[in-house]
Amino acid sequence: MRLEGWHLIIIIVLALVLFAAPKLPGMARSLGQSMRIFKSEVREMKKDGTPDANEGSGPVEGRVINHPRAGSPESRTGDGTDVPPSARA
Repeated sequence: MRLEGWHLIIIIVLALVLFAAPKLPGMARSLGQSMRIFKSEVREMKKDGTPDANEGSGPVEGRVINHPRAGSPESRTGDGTDVPPSARA
């Protein structure tokens, strides 16, 4: 007699019912909670993909802070490299 796939499934289900019966409600509860979290995350990802009325509707303003001036001696290395003086070998 050969064991096929459905035989193994029946054996696994019987073993779960016999040996893990007290833990099954907790496992089912945690599985349901995980499914709810997964569904809510998927819903949030879909919602993030759609443009919102407040976000992304206009240009973004910004300014550069602590940018070296082009004419200052600190910004010119003299040898044509863009490496800061402390990192040169």
